[in-house]
Amino acid sequence: MEYTTLPATDIKVSKLCLGTMTFGNQNTEAESHAQMDLAVERGINFFDTAELYPVPATAQTYADTERIMGKWFKKTGKREEIVLASKIAGPGAYTAHIRDHENYSPKHLREALDNSLKRLHTDYLDLYQLHWPERKTNFFGVRGYITKPDHSAWEDNFEEILQTLSDLIKEGKIKHIGLSNETPWGLMRATELSKKGLPKMITVQNPYNLLNRLFEVGNAEICLREEMGLLAYSPLGFGRLTGKYRKEMPEKSRFKLFPNLARFNGENSIRATEEYYKLAQEFDISLTHLALAFVTSRPFVTSNILGATSVTQLEENINSISVSLSKDILKEIDRIQELIPNPAP
Repeated sequence: MEYTTLPATDIKVSKLCLGTMTFGNQNTEAESHAQMDLAVERGINFFDTAELYPVPATAQTYADTERIMGKWFKKTGKREEIVLASKIAGPGAYTAHIRDHENYSPKHLREALDNSLKRLHTDYLDLYQLHWPERKTNFFGVRGYITKPDHSAWEDNFEEILQTLSDLIKEGKIKHIGLSNETPWGLMRATELSKKGLPKMITVQNPYNLLNRLFEVGNAEICLREEMGLLAYSPLGFGRLTGKYRKEMPEKSRFKLFPNLARFNGENSIRATEEYYKLAQEFDISLTHLALAFVTSRPFVTSNILGATSVTQLEENINSISVSLSKDILKEIDRIQELIPNPAP
């Protein structure tokens, strides 16, 4: 395994992070614990979760992922060996079951964090993240910014949020904080306030993969200049970039199970994947390893979040850490990106 540190800290984290959004839906408790066991065995010391999980979010399964993980921590006693991250859910019709009028108010931040800590059987989180912006902006597959934003619908509360998080840090419930599904404006707004004595958002968790490199436009420069790090999610595009869906769509694939989560199912995504598959074949590596190694190697990526539904898949994903991409491969990746740019925003 390779390691780095969370930006602006001395906390060592593995370059591969265990993602957990399948725990409690596509994975049973036993299967989830087996993944956690394997991850630790292979040197992964960074786990990411959220109160929202498992996905898709439902009232029936709300927070089951954290409960499953908490049982593992209680059973194994390995909480101190893991850098643990979670998130508070933001507003939206699909999260109305979590709390009324969801927002990142002091009351909701405290309640959400305390409940996560209880479910996870821990006294603190190493990293606590805002799952997505409260304001209307382009995230979750929205390519462009709305032409006439309704500014009256949201008041800038970044300072209040950071002050609440600062209090929670002082109370020992959080070590560090981060953003997720955020835009360059959001990153810079938070960074601006941190220079006035408020805590700094040290990470941002956004989608990043061969089918979606939009993070490179704006956010990547901010990360490199402001000492922040990307926690890249969906590095395999819901499995599209494994190549296993090239000919047919298995019944248990995420695309079949959750047809509304179709970000990586468009015609151009399929066409681009075919090009990347040919490239992987040419250089005698698997498409999975090509896709994962590319994400892990980017200088603005702190950790690459792996999501798997079996220990076999997770083992293959972890093995990508030993893959190094040559200049020739990277040149060809950029050629395909120019040919079919960012088909899955």
